Amino acid sequence: MPRKSEPHLMNSVRELRTESTMTQQDLADCVGVTRQTIIALEGGAYTPSLTLALRIARTFGKSVEQVFTLNE
Repeated sequence: MPRKSEPHLMNSVRELRTESTMTQQDLADCVGVTRQTIIALEGGAYTPSLTLALRIARTFGKSVEQVFTLNE
């Protein structure tokens, strides 16, 4: 039986960040990570912890579901 592929976590971090006129470094400082983490997150190469996802959502005044979605 073929194995079901893992869902991919999509996010709107880049769009929210640019709408807020924040740099990647600004966001990184706000949520306590490196700029490289934000770059990887925006590029889809990094799945954040629940704690980080909550911090990012709160920074933009959004729910986690408004920032992150599963592409199944």
